[in-house]
Amino acid sequence: MPGERRASRVLLTGWFSFPDGEATAGDVLALHRVEDVLRRSAIPYDVAWSPGFRPGALHLDDVDAGRYGRLVFLCGPLHGPQVEALHRRFPHCLRVAVGTSVIDPDGPAVTGFHHVLARDAPRSEPALDLAARAPAPALPAPPVAGVVLTHGQHEYGTARRHDVVAREVGSWLHGKDCARVELETRLDTHDWRLCATPAQLESVLGRLDLVVTDRLHGMVLALRAGTPALAVDPVEGGAKVTAQARACGWPALVAAERLSAGELDRWWHWCLSSGVREARRVRDEFAGYAAARDGAEGLLEALGAGRAG
Repeated sequence: MPGERRASRVLLTGWFSFPDGEATAGDVLALHRVEDVLRRSAIPYDVAWSPGFRPGALHLDDVDAGRYGRLVFLCGPLHGPQVEALHRRFPHCLRVAVGTSVIDPDGPAVTGFHHVLARDAPRSEPALDLAARAPAPALPAPPVAGVVLTHGQHEYGTARRHDVVAREVGSWLHGKDCARVELETRLDTHDWRLCATPAQLESVLGRLDLVVTDRLHGMVLALRAGTPALAVDPVEGGAKVTAQARACGWPALVAAERLSAGELDRWWHWCLSSGVREARRVRDEFAGYAAARDGAEGLLEALGAGRAG
């Protein structure tokens, strides 16, 4: 019967459903845990998403409440007018909260549910968070990319393409399935968000799968850590990034005037395959005697060391 089908369908909601809510990794993993349980029990369901997070998905404001006989609110705290509004919007539904935090057991956001399967509540033993038992992600895991970009270097004048490069690289990275870690080569002993020593930054770089950068030292320090660097020279015609890539014998370089998604994709795949071995080779050269000559080699001569005073 149509009515019976409506009564059996579940609408999954959470803080990730509200227009001004937010989707956290924990919330989405909690959702995956609930979805897995419902799928294995052959229970039909839909998910309501915030339009700011998933513009093309089902949104709470567009939901036909009459299609559902059961509503589940998962994860996050049970409080506030947004949660209370669900009770008024879906008065005909069986309403269940699961994996939530209960702050005020007598509050209308809580008492409006027929069942509350809390993860923590006053005078109750805590339950394991739903995210802890979410299905394991498919392998292989997305790569972890360090991102080191600059908007400065005004000394290059009209040849500067830094803003264009940062914008286009950022837009391209937005479409990649990867974990992005924004990094800064600037050190600061007062700001906890920045590294205070080169060793701290190198410790991060050595744990990444690759680095995407338009900075000379973004490339050099990545290679010093044995991590492939996808370097973009942000100066039209090539400048210090291009010169340093040549000095390092590093091929993964994109010129500002040749910047395109296709060119970035090509070197991205190379960095995650052949580039891994090549970056380690360059690292070993840096540490050994086979490295190219640098300015320190001629410093003593330039200083006149060893000459009679």
